[in-house]
Amino acid sequence: MIRLTLYTTLGCHLCEALEAWLGRLAGVEVQLIRVEISEDEALMTRYGTRIPVLADAAGEELDRGFEPERLAAWLAARGWLDEAAWRAARGGEAQRPEPRGAEVRGGRRYLSPAGKA
Repeated sequence: MIRLTLYTTLGCHLCEALEAWLGRLAGVEVQLIRVEISEDEALMTRYGTRIPVLADAAGEELDRGFEPERLAAWLAARGWLDEAAWRAARGGEAQRPEPRGAEVRGGRRYLSPAGKA
Protein backbone atom coordinates (compact mmCIF):
# COMPACT_ATOMS: atom_id res chain seq x y z
CA MET A 1 0.00 0.00 0.00
CA ILE A 2 1.16 3.51 -0.78
CA ARG A 3 0.22 6.73 1.01
CA LEU A 4 -0.44 9.79 -1.11
CA THR A 5 -1.51 13.27 -0.09
CA LEU A 6 -4.07 15.19 -2.13
CA TYR A 7 -4.14 18.95 -1.63
CA THR A 8 -7.74 19.87 -2.36
CA THR A 9 -10.68 22.04 -1.45
CA LEU A 10 -14.41 21.48 -1.13
CA GLY A 11 -16.20 21.24 -4.46
CA CYS A 12 -13.06 20.87 -6.57
CA HIS A 13 -14.25 19.01 -9.68
CA LEU A 14 -10.67 18.64 -10.91
CA CYS A 15 -9.79 16.93 -7.63
CA GLU A 16 -12.69 14.53 -8.17
CA ALA A 17 -11.36 13.76 -11.64
CA LEU A 18 -7.88 13.09 -10.24
CA GLU A 19 -9.29 10.74 -7.59
CA ALA A 20 -11.31 8.88 -10.22
CA TRP A 21 -8.31 8.41 -12.51
CA LEU A 22 -6.10 7.44 -9.57
CA GLY A 23 -8.59 4.74 -8.58
CA ARG A 24 -8.56 3.43 -12.12
CA LEU A 25 -4.84 3.65 -12.94
CA ALA A 26 -3.07 2.78 -9.69
CA GLY A 27 -1.77 -0.78 -9.75
CA VAL A 28 -1.32 -0.78 -5.98
CA GLU A 29 -3.62 -0.08 -3.06
CA VAL A 30 -3.65 3.65 -2.27
CA GLN A 31 -4.30 5.35 1.03
CA LEU A 32 -5.28 8.90 0.07
CA ILE A 33 -4.90 11.62 2.66
CA ARG A 34 -6.91 14.69 1.70
CA VAL A 35 -5.64 18.05 2.94
CA GLU A 36 -8.15 20.91 2.83
CA ILE A 37 -6.14 23.94 1.79
CA SER A 38 -8.80 26.58 2.50
CA GLU A 39 -8.28 26.20 6.25
CA ASP A 40 -4.62 27.25 6.16
CA GLU A 41 -3.29 30.50 4.69
CA ALA A 42 0.14 29.01 3.89
CA LEU A 43 -1.45 26.11 2.02
CA MET A 44 -3.73 28.53 0.15
CA THR A 45 -0.70 30.54 -0.93
CA ARG A 46 1.23 27.45 -2.02
CA TYR A 47 -1.56 25.43 -3.66
CA GLY A 48 -4.47 27.80 -4.28
CA THR A 49 -3.96 28.06 -8.04
CA ARG A 50 -2.39 24.60 -8.46
CA ILE A 51 -4.95 22.19 -7.02
CA PRO A 52 -5.33 19.36 -7.30
CA VAL A 53 -1.79 18.52 -6.23
CA LEU A 54 -0.86 14.94 -5.44
CA ALA A 55 2.24 14.24 -3.34
CA ASP A 56 4.03 11.00 -2.59
CA ALA A 57 5.74 10.08 0.70
CA ALA A 58 9.00 11.68 -0.50
CA GLY A 59 7.21 14.99 -1.10
CA GLU A 60 7.39 14.75 -4.91
CA GLU A 61 4.36 16.61 -6.24
CA LEU A 62 2.18 16.23 -9.31
CA ASP A 63 0.20 19.22 -10.58
CA ARG A 64 -2.68 18.67 -13.00
CA GLY A 65 -2.99 14.98 -12.16
CA PHE A 66 -6.55 15.13 -13.47
CA GLU A 67 -4.95 14.82 -16.92
CA PRO A 68 -4.69 11.03 -17.36
CA GLU A 69 -1.40 11.20 -19.30
CA ARG A 70 0.33 13.19 -16.54
CA LEU A 71 -0.99 10.93 -13.79
CA ALA A 72 -0.06 7.76 -15.70
CA ALA A 73 3.51 9.02 -16.25
CA TRP A 74 3.84 10.00 -12.57
CA LEU A 75 2.58 6.60 -11.41
CA ALA A 76 4.75 4.73 -13.94
CA ALA A 77 7.88 6.55 -12.77
CA ARG A 78 7.24 5.10 -9.31
CA GLY A 79 6.26 1.61 -10.46
CA TRP A 80 2.64 2.10 -9.41
CA LEU A 81 0.86 2.19 -12.79
CA ASP A 82 -1.59 -0.54 -13.77
CA GLU A 83 -0.38 -0.89 -17.36
CA ALA A 84 -3.47 -2.85 -18.49
CA ALA A 85 -5.80 -0.18 -17.14
CA TRP A 86 -3.76 2.52 -18.86
CA ARG A 87 -3.85 0.64 -22.18
CA ALA A 88 -7.63 0.27 -21.83
CA ALA A 89 -8.02 3.98 -21.05
CA ARG A 90 -5.99 4.95 -24.11
CA GLY A 91 -7.92 2.49 -26.26
CA GLY A 92 -11.05 4.59 -26.41
CA GLU A 93 -12.36 4.25 -22.88
CA ALA A 94 -10.74 7.50 -21.77
CA GLN A 95 -13.84 9.26 -20.50
CA ARG A 96 -13.53 10.14 -16.84
CA PRO A 97 -14.36 7.09 -14.72
CA GLU A 98 -16.67 7.35 -11.75
CA PRO A 99 -14.77 7.30 -8.45
CA ARG A 100 -15.06 4.11 -6.46
CA GLY A 101 -17.82 4.35 -3.93
CA ALA A 102 -19.60 7.13 -5.82
CA GLU A 103 -23.17 7.08 -7.01
CA VAL A 104 -24.77 9.47 -9.48
CA ARG A 105 -28.42 10.40 -8.89
CA GLY A 106 -30.19 13.18 -10.72
CA GLY A 107 -26.91 14.39 -12.23
CA ARG A 108 -25.27 14.81 -8.80
CA ARG A 109 -22.39 12.74 -7.47
CA TYR A 110 -22.81 11.23 -4.00
CA LEU A 111 -20.04 9.47 -2.08
CA SER A 112 -20.83 6.39 -0.07
CA PRO A 113 -20.30 6.62 3.69
CA ALA A 114 -16.82 5.56 4.85
CA GLY A 115 -16.34 1.84 4.72
CA LYS A 116 -19.29 1.20 2.39
CA ALA A 117 -17.53 1.70 -0.95
